[in-house]
Amino acid sequence: MTTIRSINPATGATLAEYESHSPSEVEQRLARAAEVAPRWRRTPVAERAAIVGRLGDLLAQEKDRLGRLMTLEMGKPIQAAIDEAAKCATGCRFYAEHGPAFIADRHVDDDGHRSFVAYQPLGVVLAVMPWNFPFWQVIRFVAPALVAGNVGVLKHASNVPGCALELQSLVERAGAPEGVFQALLVGSDAVAGILADPRVAAATLTGSEGAGRSVGQHAGEHLKKTVLELGGSDAFVVMPSADLDRAVKTAVQARTINNGQSCIAAKRFIVHEAIAPAFIDGFTTGMRALRMGDPLDPATQLGPLATARLAEELEAQVTESVSRGARLTCGGRRPTPDSAFFPPTVLTDIPRESPAYRDELFGPVGCVFAARDMDDAIRIANDTRFGLGASAWTTDTAEQERFARELDAGSVFVNGMVVSDPRFPFGGVKASGYGRELSDVGLREFTNVKTVRMRVGNGTSAGQTTE
Repeated sequence: MTTIRSINPATGATLAEYESHSPSEVEQRLARAAEVAPRWRRTPVAERAAIVGRLGDLLAQEKDRLGRLMTLEMGKPIQAAIDEAAKCATGCRFYAEHGPAFIADRHVDDDGHRSFVAYQPLGVVLAVMPWNFPFWQVIRFVAPALVAGNVGVLKHASNVPGCALELQSLVERAGAPEGVFQALLVGSDAVAGILADPRVAAATLTGSEGAGRSVGQHAGEHLKKTVLELGGSDAFVVMPSADLDRAVKTAVQARTINNGQSCIAAKRFIVHEAIAPAFIDGFTTGMRALRMGDPLDPATQLGPLATARLAEELEAQVTESVSRGARLTCGGRRPTPDSAFFPPTVLTDIPRESPAYRDELFGPVGCVFAARDMDDAIRIANDTRFGLGASAWTTDTAEQERFARELDAGSVFVNGMVVSDPRFPFGGVKASGYGRELSDVGLREFTNVKTVRMRVGNGTSAGQTTE
């Protein structure tokens, strides 16, 4: 049995230590999940939705306490952490209100038959979740999954064990039966075995490209459904007609949200060459002005990365990019060799063979590219293996339409920052994964879409053909 440590990235201090779950303890939890799944499935959907609604109430009432826990374990600024808990409450209330309608039987006009499409739960779903939004990433799975009648087991990131256990407690306090949602304190090496277990019906993962490939491969071996939300290197395109001041201000926010550790953070800023010098000046000034420090201080705008190792890896990516010809306009190096803090950084003149061009930089590093025209901007934006989100800034309606249609991404926002919202499907294309979370689409991902056709009386079935 190993020890899982919760470490404050801002100070390096150990917050708490937890014993990982042994194979026998994992077995007990999977058995409990499998045992409660049929009963939860038969629980009226209105009752399931009411429990998710109460979960939302708890998240709203305790957002300050929960926000502090998030900040201590992974370093996001305290107000952002409190806002995350509040967003979780909104997501729960959305599914409590709309979820039952999303999975209601869809009746089909069918002469002589009573025909409908039913959306039925798959059973036990494994959720493998990351540390960057330690509550929201989990809740956007939990809320729709529970309303749909599934039960969940959570393998959370190992640096946020306190958040994992708190989420289980919140679901139970909201009234869910024991076993409906459980945290598994295990390492990533346990995931393959859990996926192979016949009691686990499906899996969802938010995380790195490598983690997604691994989970997708293991799930595929057992023919189990997966939803994967992976990395992103989102484009933020700015054209001459845009409100440049607003675009620059939003660019700083979009690059540094969550200390720059967001899959849908803007990472590649593709700016028309006519306005590129002004954008770079404004963007660099805005990034330099950010206050970096103690994330528990409400005045802090940028806290540490989640671990010192992540900051070291980011520094190596920046250093290599500069060695290959990229130009630094600010930042680029940690305050001390062992620090988890990384300063706001801007790179320009980025060569194609550098990490800043081809890879995801998960931290407060903005990469600026100059485009000759709209065609060139779209080419640069799509010249990546990722395709999660994209943002385009222009007041030209023809340009807006082209960006909306031609940017290869799961989401395109025009004159606004990419965000997740429970009302809209969320996910990516290419190496950013597949499947969708949120909205009615996300709720139905882990359901059996069942066709039911009942002959009524002496009705005929005109037009019937075999497959």
